[in-house]
Amino acid sequence: MIKRLDVTEEAKRVIHQLAQQHGPLMFYQAGGCCEGTQPQCFVKGGYFPRMNDAMIGLAEGYEFWVDRDLFEYWKHAHFTLDVVDGFGPGGFSLETPLGKTFKVHYRLFTEEELKDLEPVKRNE
Repeated sequence: MIKRLDVTEEAKRVIHQLAQQHGPLMFYQAGGCCEGTQPQCFVKGGYFPRMNDAMIGLAEGYEFWVDRDLFEYWKHAHFTLDVVDGFGPGGFSLETPLGKTFKVHYRLFTEEELKDLEPVKRNE
């Protein structure tokens, strides 16, 4: 099966650092508002996905949720979670005090990949 989510080496390092500081984590990528569409990292349970939001995979063992409407727009795309230097919009995410911002790089799945995608988990 084709994964919907991958994580860069630099993002993995930051995730491990945050997990050591805060314990279990979760990611949520909203569809707009004050945080834009940047992925946000929270302590697990620090944010509650809405009904029908999509969990597209695990980032170093931690759930990566996408807003239901944003997922409908990006459901044909592969997400690569990365981290860059700088202060992202909102500042709610745990990496902000480190001077980092998580971001996602997208690419469209090929026709072949679309036939064998991992299923998503929906929040019910």
